[in-house]
Amino acid sequence: MNSETNIKRGFADEEFENRTVRAQEIMHRYELDGILLTTPQNIRYFTGYDSQFWESPTRPWFVIVPLSGKPIAIVPEIGASEFNKTWLDEIKTWPSPRPEDEGISLLKSNLENLKKTFGQIGLELGSEIALRMPVRDFIKLKEVVNTNLVDGSDAIWDMRMIKTNEEIKKIKFICSIASDAYNALPSALSMGNTEREAVHKLKMDILSRGADSVPFMPGISGQGGVSQIVCGPTDRILEDGDILFIDTGSTFDGYFCDFDRNYAFGKVTSEVEKVYHVLWQATEVGIKTAIPGATTNDIFNAMNKIIQDNGAIGNNVGRLGHGLGLQLTEPPSHRSGDKTLIKENMVLTIEPAMEYAPGKMLVHEENIIIQKDGAELITKRAPKEIPVIK
Repeated sequence: MNSETNIKRGFADEEFENRTVRAQEIMHRYELDGILLTTPQNIRYFTGYDSQFWESPTRPWFVIVPLSGKPIAIVPEIGASEFNKTWLDEIKTWPSPRPEDEGISLLKSNLENLKKTFGQIGLELGSEIALRMPVRDFIKLKEVVNTNLVDGSDAIWDMRMIKTNEEIKKIKFICSIASDAYNALPSALSMGNTEREAVHKLKMDILSRGADSVPFMPGISGQGGVSQIVCGPTDRILEDGDILFIDTGSTFDGYFCDFDRNYAFGKVTSEVEKVYHVLWQATEVGIKTAIPGATTNDIFNAMNKIIQDNGAIGNNVGRLGHGLGLQLTEPPSHRSGDKTLIKENMVLTIEPAMEYAPGKMLVHEENIIIQKDGAELITKRAPKEIPVIK
């Protein structure tokens, strides 16, 4: 079992203060007087506030990060008591649900009270991010507020793509938990299990080792490979010649791991052995290429060359890895043409995929942290040979 002795939930106020100061430096570069946040991950990043009540879509929640000073929370009354336990000083509330004014008048007054240096506020309007408020309320806010509301997503991702040391500790911890559970899984599997039973065994083990939740765990099987990697599990029975793919996004204190493993049942064809080896080698190359100063395009090309040179007929995943943190997938994407610079303290997945016959594919995935001199592997590396369940 993993020990949580040195891994505590939550962060010191100083952590949030440092994040805010860095965010404000970035806002200056993007010429923003502030950013308006609505999504759980962004609100949690700046305040530490978390709630299972995010599952309810009834009420919007807002946090304004100004160009100077502490963030301001504008939240439904139901969240006030817990928000008062955060490091913030200004917690403003309204009686929600109130569809006729779901915090809009409060937002208007607080946004207009911000010092106007640049005359624009950034919002979560770009890729891999979402505005968590009714569209009609957003339109209304744009009509009534006396400042320019613009896309602030590039600035927000500049803030979040580089992880703090305290964030990294939590990501490393959940990666270690899931790695140990993956390594123990073969001894718990047997032919005749269903996909659902296999996934349940892994999920329960990950939770027993100290994870908080397992919100993502597709499990897919097929003869000699799998046809997709995003759906499942089903009640399909695992039989001789099957490949079982399991991916997991498990969390500790809000931070994700994201990596997969493949298991063979009974016999393993030479084709599967070859593809598994190709992807293992592509992963090695991807890890070695992920150094400060390289680009995501460099990482993609290094892995893709190996895959293509060994007979790939396609790649329906579209990219070969991505960022990781408070979300299962975050920018950047390792894809052709993407020139995002790799920087120290990014947390990334390395995820080569290969379709080697119509409807047959395998995928490998590991998680890394970018250090000054290269990548640090934080998952326990998949075995060189595919594990075989008899």
